[in-house]
Amino acid sequence: MWKTFYIKPNELGILYHRSDFKKILQPGTYTYFGSHWQVKAYDLNVPEAKIENLELLLRNHGSELEDYLLIVRTAFNQTALVRLGQNWLSVAPNQLRAFWRGFIEVEAHVFNLEESLELPSEFVQQTRSLVLGGIRKFQISESEIGLLYVQNNFVRPLEPGEYAFWTFDRDVAVRTLSRIIPNPDFPLEDVLIQRHPDFVAAYCEVVQLLSTEVAIVRYQGKAISILAPSSRKLFWQGVEVEVIDISTDAKLSPRLVAELNSGLPEVTYLACKSLHLCEVKAQHIGLLYINQEFKNELQPGVHAWWIFGRSFQTEVFDLRQQAMEVSGQDILSKDKVPLRLNLTAGYRILDPLRAKNALSDISNFLYKELQFALRGAVGEKTLDALLEDKGAVDTSISEYIRAKTAEYGIEVASVGVKDIILPGEIKTILSKVVEAEKAAQANVVRRREETAATRSMLNTAKVMEDNPVALRLKELEVLERIAEKIEKIQVNGSLDSILTELISINR
Repeated sequence: MWKTFYIKPNELGILYHRSDFKKILQPGTYTYFGSHWQVKAYDLNVPEAKIENLELLLRNHGSELEDYLLIVRTAFNQTALVRLGQNWLSVAPNQLRAFWRGFIEVEAHVFNLEESLELPSEFVQQTRSLVLGGIRKFQISESEIGLLYVQNNFVRPLEPGEYAFWTFDRDVAVRTLSRIIPNPDFPLEDVLIQRHPDFVAAYCEVVQLLSTEVAIVRYQGKAISILAPSSRKLFWQGVEVEVIDISTDAKLSPRLVAELNSGLPEVTYLACKSLHLCEVKAQHIGLLYINQEFKNELQPGVHAWWIFGRSFQTEVFDLRQQAMEVSGQDILSKDKVPLRLNLTAGYRILDPLRAKNALSDISNFLYKELQFALRGAVGEKTLDALLEDKGAVDTSISEYIRAKTAEYGIEVASVGVKDIILPGEIKTILSKVVEAEKAAQANVVRRREETAATRSMLNTAKVMEDNPVALRLKELEVLERIAEKIEKIQVNGSLDSILTELISINR
């Protein structure tokens, strides 16, 4: 029995007899006698040779197979890149792979993972657009530095460029840090400082402070960070560090206060957490307490202290004249008349320290004392006395409150009752009394005026009786007033006759 096999031009065949390898068949037609011959054809357009029992075939017929196959074998610590024409293929550790030679150009490159996980730059460029299994690529821009971590352990920094690393059975990561930001968040700073001094010395500036020191870090002349005592921080090289000893004096200079209050938002935020600030306005004065102990008075301006290791308390007092209103006080007068009074007082603080040490609440103290003084002054007087002389109440209150406040360094400059509000029925009664008094006064005035008018008329009559000319002038005056009320006058005689008739008519 004869068996014929045909191998196409794009194929190679492997001839088996009773499953034993015999040889590689080139393209063509082959005829063999017997029924136990078998040929397995492989398409050379598929570069990788998927041959069963490849390990056994290589062991027994390796020299013959290697003429047709590119054998790629990797150990547990090796990987490989295989170029198949324009394509690339990655090979994992502990692999045996075979690729057909001749039809498509193939070549293999084996890499030792114990020497380096990084792919050489020429292979990175050739495989830039390809996605290969077991390889992870990273791009570091010109404004960044990359930190390479393998199994979460820092290995080395990466300058700007393209990188690729083998990731078979390994966790490879790159954490990028901006070089534009001088104080990035370095991962595990203490580990970098202690275990990677070469990296720190080449790229970083380490700031480490004692328990009595703080530091201001500047970049290009601007404050970017404030460091607390006993702290340690990494910065990129190029920063300026000002270390300040706060063991004796924790107060900041005016220059630093202005710089930290008008700096970057993040610096202002750090300043708020690190400083105790106190602004004393003009015509005010401040009191400074450190660890609950009074230190000194603060003049107008902005003051700041480092808060580390101390407690600060400041209080600002207004030295100008201030007003206090005591309103709506319901008090009974001596004659049991309910009254509502409003009081105002003007005061100023002469000695803030004495007032602060003696009084927990200056405003509340003044308010209460003014209340007591007002009640005492009003309760001792009748309603009539209050209405007749409110100044006496003001004097009484002023004397009382000045005596009370003098020992606390407070001067009360003026005290006055603004309003005395009477109940409705008392208002009605007082209105009637006032109305009666005014009516009586008006009657007296009217009688006085009538008497004066009568006396004047009597005097006028006596003058006219003794003086005809005066009488004649009075007659003319009367005639003038009458003529003002008449629209038309017709004269039929002389003026004398008219006057005579008018006089006779009046009589």
